Amino acid sequence: MKNLSPALKNLLLIAYLDLKESIRANWFIIYSLVFGGLIALFFIAGITESQVMGFSGLSRLLLMYIQVTIIILPIFILITTVRSISGDRDSHILEYMLSFPISLGQYYWGKVLGRFITVFLPVFMAMAFAIIYGVFKGADVPWEIFFLYTGLLFSMSSAFLGIAFFISSLVKSSEMALGISFFVWIFLLAFIDIALISLMLQNRINETLIISIALLNPMEIFRVSAISLFDPELTVMGPVAFYILDTMKQSTFVAISILYPLIIGILFAFFGFRIFIKKDLV
Repeated sequence: MKNLSPALKNLLLIAYLDLKESIRANWFIIYSLVFGGLIALFFIAGITESQVMGFSGLSRLLLMYIQVTIIILPIFILITTVRSISGDRDSHILEYMLSFPISLGQYYWGKVLGRFITVFLPVFMAMAFAIIYGVFKGADVPWEIFFLYTGLLFSMSSAFLGIAFFISSLVKSSEMALGISFFVWIFLLAFIDIALISLMLQNRINETLIISIALLNPMEIFRVSAISLFDPELTVMGPVAFYILDTMKQSTFVAISILYPLIIGILFAFFGFRIFIKKDLV
């Protein structure tokens, strides 16, 4: 720390304070228990001992973990992060923090860094615990899937963290921020698929265009890429698989699935920062 520049020290200090505050909060305990409890429940239920569609052992467990994570990870990140800045504004903590020699950029990006650690670490540690337990039990560890899934989790967390900070910077009221975040989750989870399918059926729009639009959804591309790690032929997805596999290689699609949400998260976080420095702070 002694050799770091004052700007970097301030940024890391804000990240540390946000991390410390998050760990003390009830939501972090619940957040950690949800993902840790899922892994424990899967072991208790004997998921690793069963075989479904050729998946068994830790591969079967990770497949189940993926399916649950797709749904609950985005909403957990959104509802716990959208109040990060708007909540500080409501409670006048933001005004207090900026009375110190800390720039807006150091405050904002320090909050982003600290909050990313708190939302990503429990999800990753739950999966790492499953791998460690599997090694202890002598199970075959799908290391390639583990590392690729870690990359997917990292990029997905980045995407929704960036969206959450964008909302938090855009809206002054914490209640409004929570409402918008819940709508974003519902829209990406269900409404976009329903709307696109209805549009395709009613107007006979080219299915290639519909699938391309659907894959712009970071939750959708995460889901398809996660399934492709276990099922490279995407047999469980039906006709959608033919379009994806005819367009690009499975490895290329996984790489895009990691980079695309990551870029979305960075862009939304940057746009949120631009809004944050231009709006009234208190």
